[in-house]
Amino acid sequence: MPVAKSIYDRKRRPLDFFIHAVIYFCSFLSILILAVIVGYVSIRGVSSVNWAFLTSVPSTIKGTFGIAGNIINTLYIIVITLIIAVPFGVGAAIYLNEYARPGRIVRLIEFTTETLAGIPSIIFGLFGYVFFGLTLKLGFSILTGSFTLAIMVLPLITRNTQEALRTVPSSYCSGALGIGATKWYMIRTILLPSAMPGIITGIILSIGRIVGESAALLFTAGSGYLLPKLGTYGEGLLEKILQPGGTLTIQMYLSMEKAKYDAAFGIAFVLLLIVLGINMLTKFLSHKFSVNKR
Repeated sequence: MPVAKSIYDRKRRPLDFFIHAVIYFCSFLSILILAVIVGYVSIRGVSSVNWAFLTSVPSTIKGTFGIAGNIINTLYIIVITLIIAVPFGVGAAIYLNEYARPGRIVRLIEFTTETLAGIPSIIFGLFGYVFFGLTLKLGFSILTGSFTLAIMVLPLITRNTQEALRTVPSSYCSGALGIGATKWYMIRTILLPSAMPGIITGIILSIGRIVGESAALLFTAGSGYLLPKLGTYGEGLLEKILQPGGTLTIQMYLSMEKAKYDAAFGIAFVLLLIVLGINMLTKFLSHKFSVNKR
């Protein structure tokens, strides 16, 4: 009686070799493109980055150029945007997954969220300028930019949180409810801690989008580069929210527009370091929460 051949004993067809070659070529090409971009920006920008570049602001009188104000503005926008978007995004995901009944309304909300994620950022900037800047009279300010970016990253946080919640085994939730726990207690103590790696990943990816955004902020936050003026009790920190504030990407755009290429590449190098740090932080936190979950 003939013995059936294992799948490992079968000869590879020429098409298999071709597909493997294409896959490896595409993988190598993506790595090569990343290496070329990072290498070129690093070579052009690393010479411009020094302590004065990171700790001063542009001054015609002093003849200095620095990005300290832009770094502070970027941190302001990141923090305020997350304070606004994270509760709404996580809350919406919990409602859609745990409370809403599957049907047309849920499908409509999910379709709207996906559509919102695909709208060009410059349209968000136009809307933010008209609604937050003119209608609500916030003008060009960090708060206007933060509100606009909160709408932009809300779909990303919501969808990532939904997917993270769906990865939690249903037996966890059923067991908690079976021993008499209320639904909110189960969500708070079982569901959210188990889904935390995915939620953290979505939040940090949102930070990456906030850091790299320019078109929407150009219409809403402006291009101010001054540091906040701190009072006796630090009241200047809150006043800065209602003032114009250009982020690193805005300053890089303005530097390129003025043909200050060395400064632009220096800012680009700093942005690359920030993005690299965000990716490393994502890996670390995801691994840490995964280990704690076990």
